[in-house]
Amino acid sequence: MTFSFRLSNESFNQSYPFGGPFVSRSIPFVFLAAVCFAESASAQKHPFTVDDMLAMERVSEPSVSPDGKRIVFTKRTTDLGANKGRTDLWLYNDDGGKLTQLTSDPASDTSPRWSNDGKFIYFLSSRGGSTQIWSIAADGGEARQVSKFPSDVGNFLLFPDGSRFLLTMEVYPDATPEQTAARDDEREKSKIKARVYNQLLFRHWDSWEDGKRSHIFTWAPGAAPVDLMLDWDADAPTHPFGGTEEIAISPNGKFVVFASKVMGREAAWSTNVDLWLSPSDGSSKPRCLTTKNKALDNNPVFSPDGETIAYLAMARPGFEADKQTIWLLDAKTKESRPLTDKWDRSAASIEWGPEGKTIFATADNVGQKSIFAIDVATGNAHVVIEKGTNELVHAGGDRIVYLQDSLTSPSEIYSCAPDGSDARALTKINAARCAEIDWGAFEQFSFKGAKDETVYGFVMKPAAFDENKKYPVAFLVHGGPQGSFGNHFHYRWNPEFYAGRGYAAVFIDFHGSTGYGQKFTDAISGDWGGAPYDDLIKGLDFVGQKYAWADISRASALGASYGGYMMNWIAGHTDRFKCIVTHASNLDERMAYFDTEELWFPEWEHGGLPWENPEGYTKHNPIDFVKNWKTPTLVTHSANDFRVVDTQGISVFTALQRKGIPSRLIYFPDENHWILKPQNSKFWHEEVGKWLDQWCKQGG
Repeated sequence: MTFSFRLSNESFNQSYPFGGPFVSRSIPFVFLAAVCFAESASAQKHPFTVDDMLAMERVSEPSVSPDGKRIVFTKRTTDLGANKGRTDLWLYNDDGGKLTQLTSDPASDTSPRWSNDGKFIYFLSSRGGSTQIWSIAADGGEARQVSKFPSDVGNFLLFPDGSRFLLTMEVYPDATPEQTAARDDEREKSKIKARVYNQLLFRHWDSWEDGKRSHIFTWAPGAAPVDLMLDWDADAPTHPFGGTEEIAISPNGKFVVFASKVMGREAAWSTNVDLWLSPSDGSSKPRCLTTKNKALDNNPVFSPDGETIAYLAMARPGFEADKQTIWLLDAKTKESRPLTDKWDRSAASIEWGPEGKTIFATADNVGQKSIFAIDVATGNAHVVIEKGTNELVHAGGDRIVYLQDSLTSPSEIYSCAPDGSDARALTKINAARCAEIDWGAFEQFSFKGAKDETVYGFVMKPAAFDENKKYPVAFLVHGGPQGSFGNHFHYRWNPEFYAGRGYAAVFIDFHGSTGYGQKFTDAISGDWGGAPYDDLIKGLDFVGQKYAWADISRASALGASYGGYMMNWIAGHTDRFKCIVTHASNLDERMAYFDTEELWFPEWEHGGLPWENPEGYTKHNPIDFVKNWKTPTLVTHSANDFRVVDTQGISVFTALQRKGIPSRLIYFPDENHWILKPQNSKFWHEEVGKWLDQWCKQGG
């Protein structure tokens, strides 16, 4: 790559945890311009609001051109009036740092990929009502449609020679895309709308299963697509969140490796995802490469010479938050060996260096999501980029390209030398917006938590901070539970929102959090209300002692998913909080097992099946302590949340009302585990803010 990084002075304005059981997710620290980090706000600056959060334009899916001089990326602008986001393709050019908008159609344009000669960009677009592959000249012009399948294209990659596409479509396992469309049309015309199931999973995340599966096809324009998974009752990529990171094409184009879970009825309680090798022409059936491992194998990446496949693997079946170790598989012998079994970090993504001697990886790391370089010969790891939440994009040539965000900046595209030096922002999409905000300054702290072990957290000052004043506290608890709540710009649980309303925001990575070694992550399983609760209470007390301006006597507690469970647990064990906000929360862990869809999660976390080990489900069960509830509580839940079913939230509100505790229920009929629609997000934040103000501010 040949980036010279000459950035123009133009400003371009533009509009994944909480995780749930729930869903583990990870978390940044980026030094923008001094104007974005000034502690004393100028007269033009204002506190951060939900409107600021929604107005931030979201940079994603960067793709580097073959010559390394240009980057095409997706930019999402939120249209609050239309209650949705709009995505277009933009181009960064190393020649002066110029930004050019490539697409402007009202439809959704995403997933850009470069042609091999760098002259064209292929992408997915919903123009015409169906998501298909389109192309546009890198120098601009009119886009043209490339594919016209009767089914939507879910993902796609280009083969190395540029003559074929690898793509995914939802089809009935034994049907072509055309036959699938015909069956769907017949079902739509039927007056019988009953759903019939013979096994789990019958619904997943926020969708009911309809009998179709995501299959991988190879396709040359002008020919019929070839289904590499014909007659397979399985998905690739895996549902509901898998993408092209779960698929790899060999450098010679002869083979495809993909991740899939071929399990049948056991899919609901097994985490056994395997890697499969298929000839790219579909001349023979796929072969399993990871039969020995009964846990997860995923994220395959071919080495530059095609002789080695690096991938991520967990060791313990049934545990979704086990350490992800980097493994190396010999493409000829099909023998595997672990590379990072001695490294006490869990890799989230991997990318080969250009010479095949280094693998770059991202991993949660003490409140950050860092980029590491792994020596392929020894497995030794060292930090390349430490601070912030970082996502790898490209590690070829003489530069690493990555996305970085932080508590005080949404994602921007960055680049650095392979050793991490000379790190520079290539885009400053939201710089002007950031400069107008009086950000809450933050710092990381540590204290002795449960088991007398070191626990980390963050504290954020309110906007317009005055050291002579005392401020109420917004105490945020992350979900997962194996997640991290740190240096990350969040679009659902952003601490700056609370700082902007005049609160000291506090968030702690309790026992069970990721980025502190696998032993620390493991500590929460079977101990949901034990060490994590102790960490939270001790952490809040530590903040009260160290930061005189944080008034913990006027603290609110807020959490979602596992964090919501913890709110219900806290309510039964202390009345020190002025109010609580619980979103997507379980009240009864035993009944929640029978409500949810991914059964491996509660079976691991609570030590088996509820009828074989009922004590595991009642050990720390909030429902048994409803008798102690006193704290005013705001309950929010959604109809399409199949991970934490809405009846659990309704039960929380019922108990609060029956006990005469001040409470409020906000129910979203059109959301899932997360509140995603812009108008709903704005409403949720405003209601939460008013609830906190009512109970925590002076005179409340």
